[in-house]
Amino acid sequence: MKKLILYAMLIFWTIIFIYPFIWMISATLRPEAEIGEFNPIPSTVSLKSYFNVFEKIPILRALVNSLIVSCSVTAGVLVFCSMIGFALSRLQFRGRDTIFMILLFTMVLPFQITLIPTYILMVKFGWTDSYLALIVPYFINSFAIILFRQYFKSVPGDLIDAARIDGCSEFRILFGIFWPLSIPAIITVGIVTFMTNWNEVLWPMIVIRKWELMTMPQMVAIFATGGKAEGQLGTQLAAATLLALPIVVSYIIFQRYFIESMANTGLKG
Repeated sequence: MKKLILYAMLIFWTIIFIYPFIWMISATLRPEAEIGEFNPIPSTVSLKSYFNVFEKIPILRALVNSLIVSCSVTAGVLVFCSMIGFALSRLQFRGRDTIFMILLFTMVLPFQITLIPTYILMVKFGWTDSYLALIVPYFINSFAIILFRQYFKSVPGDLIDAARIDGCSEFRILFGIFWPLSIPAIITVGIVTFMTNWNEVLWPMIVIRKWELMTMPQMVAIFATGGKAEGQLGTQLAAATLLALPIVVSYIIFQRYFIESMANTGLKG
């Protein structure tokens, strides 16, 4: 009986959680007049809302821009943050613990505090209205550094000593030994970084003005609030569905590594 009650509660809360997403997808497939209905099953299926999105805004160009930005930032974070995490976990130098404490402190600071100074730097460098303004400021991520540091601390020290005796450089130890042993951490950092940058709206709104350089969240936000959707809720929801689809697919593919890494990192070091 206890298991029955437990499963019933889990099923109930699962339905409560999933229903808004099901309703959103259903609303994009039904006529505009039926969107307000509670029933998630449409009477007729139509792709008109998606066709409207593709006709009114260059959504495919925005998709390409978001992929370029998010993939570039993810690659940069994996390389640079793993290097910093390796240094903080395995190299001995003065001020190492102080640097780590500063990194912990920066995690509590909201992004809005550094927004204006970062924008001034982008203007000084002449990077506004370019991919550089969307990519370079996100190369260093405190969460990624701390996650790599905690995961790298679990690697046996004897393995590092043996590699150094064989003449391996620190870079080869990191990318040739630590990376293959830290696949769950790498995938976790990759997913979190990709999701964070994919959903970023405020920063692109500030540094990008050219329509052809806008990212997908930025374009969808302008589309929904700027009048191009002409008040059609189904079209707005179709744009939101297209925006969420890559994130959902990527998480479904890599969720096993994501959960494994988050669980293991909480138990180590």
